[in-house]
Amino acid sequence: MVTATNKKTTEQTTLGFKAAATPKVAAIAKDVLLAPIYLYQGHKVKRDTVRLPEPEGERHGSVKLNVTEAANDNLPTFQLMIVGDSSAAGVGSDTQTDALAGKLIPALQQQPAIDSSFAQLDWSLQATTGHTSFDILRRLYVLPTPNEAIDVMILSLGVNDTTANVATETWQQQLEEIIAVAKRKFKVKTLIFSSLPPMAKMPALPSPLNGFIGAKATKLDDILQQVCSEHDGVYYMAADFARMAEEHSNGEPIDGTVMFARDGFHPSSITYGYWALQLSDLIAQLLTNTNNNLSN
Repeated sequence: MVTATNKKTTEQTTLGFKAAATPKVAAIAKDVLLAPIYLYQGHKVKRDTVRLPEPEGERHGSVKLNVTEAANDNLPTFQLMIVGDSSAAGVGSDTQTDALAGKLIPALQQQPAIDSSFAQLDWSLQATTGHTSFDILRRLYVLPTPNEAIDVMILSLGVNDTTANVATETWQQQLEEIIAVAKRKFKVKTLIFSSLPPMAKMPALPSPLNGFIGAKATKLDDILQQVCSEHDGVYYMAADFARMAEEHSNGEPIDGTVMFARDGFHPSSITYGYWALQLSDLIAQLLTNTNNNLSN
């Protein structure tokens, strides 16, 4: 028997569930109705989008740091690895110099927290167009075990999982496995996952497909952020390109389209530059915090 109080509570719970479920049900119904349009637009985008190659250039190297320090031979080497998909590989730039790695290395050289603590920066880029989280996980398994622990590993992934409509459960499981192998095999001290890009704003994606893809990307990004928060030494970086553009444009307006390459899908060299600056600032901040904790 349900009492009046319990009945009221039950009704309130039911109404609350209905209120919460209604937008979700409406969204699902909308996607079902628009499915033929999504399929048509997706096929057209795949057929018509310009295929940009991965930029030529070095994918590993060493640079000297702290050149004015007489005792720099006693300082360790900073080990950096960039892993991921076509954005990590620099698609959208003509050369690796204009891509993420090429922009990030000089940005890190300008960070006092790095330049004063290390004698050398060794870096490598392990990224391939089209790679999903599963492909990246497989690549980490195949790569040889490094001789030295990786100080920072940067990961860019999720766009291909979004377009391949990878299940959220699969995405989360593969993120957990990537973290596990990075720590176990590469002894990664700091793991940084960059957020998924704003796919709904990509010029290559027409409406309403952009909204559908954008919503999927947001869902995967939310899971990525949650997974990162559950692990020590693992960080999620929200790559806010719009804010970065505003901060580095000297007050001049920037056309959003210049943030993307000519395929309307990948970052432009300008965006790679902003992305690299934000990553270098975060790496320096994390390194400073670690050093401060060790000294206390």
